[in-house]
Amino acid sequence: MTYSSKSTVGSTRGVLWNLGLITLGSVLYAVAINGILIPQKFFGAGFAGVSLVIHYLVPSLPVAMLYFILNVPLYALGWMYVGRRFFLYSIAGVLIFSGVLACPTLLLPIHDKILSALLAGIITGVGSGIILRSLGSAGGLDILSIILFKRFSIRLGTSILAFNTFVLLAGAVLFSLEMALYTLIFLYVNSSMVNLVVTGLSQRKAAYIISPQWEEISREIMEKIQRGVTIIRGQGGYTGGEEQILYTVITFRELSRLKQMIRDIDPDAFVVVTDTLEVMGHRIGTQPHW
Repeated sequence: MTYSSKSTVGSTRGVLWNLGLITLGSVLYAVAINGILIPQKFFGAGFAGVSLVIHYLVPSLPVAMLYFILNVPLYALGWMYVGRRFFLYSIAGVLIFSGVLACPTLLLPIHDKILSALLAGIITGVGSGIILRSLGSAGGLDILSIILFKRFSIRLGTSILAFNTFVLLAGAVLFSLEMALYTLIFLYVNSSMVNLVVTGLSQRKAAYIISPQWEEISREIMEKIQRGVTIIRGQGGYTGGEEQILYTVITFRELSRLKQMIRDIDPDAFVVVTDTLEVMGHRIGTQPHW
């Protein structure tokens, strides 16, 4: 009975946490659409951008209603390729986002179009990133982007930027090239912020270490930083001697500790540190569990 009670509480907290992330991200995104994009006649990103283009052509059609209708076909893909849990959270997400989008928002007092594009990109990018940190989405291109991320490791912001090219072309043809260029600034900032929020802040570093003191360095990494180490057998190209190459994956915050530790043991050690796109695995992994 006790175990079941704790499990229920944990499950309830998890649901509330994810719905809270979706709601917060939706509010931010809706504020940018109603407060910046619509007053400036920008086209927006993803299905929200398509909804804005249609709204500008037919002002009697609300953006929130258009967004909801456009999302209906995507849920079949979400069910088939992503999973039931994501599907259910995304249904809640599109309802929350459409509802928030239908609410009136105060206009943000920014008249310069470039500054408007920058601010809108920051707000919507953070909002999208927060939503994608949950176990669901707010619909739209989030679903397709996550499918591409899971199947082909294409970064979320990159795929969103590619999809939005079509929205830009349609806006340039139907309205003006100038508005399309302002929207391009907005989309670039948006995609950069999505990458930063979803993967950038938790990006891991991979380190290769070559040193005669490899045994001591390896032991220190495992004991003090508490990260795993893989020993790769190599051979010096010039000397022909056998080398032991240490390979480890750490967090960004642990990088300075690792470098100082290596300097204390062997100041002449050869160290290469690289960025990682994504890491799957216990404790050190970065891939979101969609």
